[in-house]
Amino acid sequence: MSQQQEGIHLIFLGAPGVGKGTQSLRIAEHYSAAHISTGDILRQAVAERTPLGQQAKSYMDKGELVPDSLIIDLIREKLTTPGFSQNWIMDGFPRTVAQAEAMDQLLAELGQALTVVLNIEVPMDLLMDRLTLRRTCRRTGEIFNLKFNPPADASQYDLYQRDDDKPEAVSRRLAVYTEQTRPLIDYYDSRQMLRVINGDQSLELVQADILSAVSASTH
Repeated sequence: MSQQQEGIHLIFLGAPGVGKGTQSLRIAEHYSAAHISTGDILRQAVAERTPLGQQAKSYMDKGELVPDSLIIDLIREKLTTPGFSQNWIMDGFPRTVAQAEAMDQLLAELGQALTVVLNIEVPMDLLMDRLTLRRTCRRTGEIFNLKFNPPADASQYDLYQRDDDKPEAVSRRLAVYTEQTRPLIDYYDSRQMLRVINGDQSLELVQADILSAVSASTH
């Protein structure tokens, strides 16, 4: 690693359904790392009525996107909180090259360096099965997959398919993700920061591959 501040600093990329959320939480636990979701940071800042939260709320109330500069300020505030973990995982940010460049600038300012960017990949046809075959129980909120994780007795649940899990919606989400994220993947790949992880394996094997990629990047 460089002479900058030590710590494990990871960014997770991956299309809907690849298991990014599950793995980022597992890896966060492994490294005793903070799991940073910009959605969570936004909601917390708004709920606590912080100055940045108030600014963000003014955009959200008008149905507008919160500007990148404000998101970066919220991340800066989180990373510079006294006692904040030296190890952190960024889940769901950046989403664009502009955000990645702003993030690089922020980390340089804070004397931190990215350890590695992990892109979890799963074949598109498998993602369609993972997402379109999901069913949620209205009563308990439990989520099943009719192919990979069916309920033992479906009659015990009030299962339904969410609108965003319907085939047309899933196809659209995956197409949008691919279109928006390809430049970001190229950005990190050109900086030799990107590691591709095969997400079409058991949770344990995916986790082992991630830990191996992180370990290789810290030596």
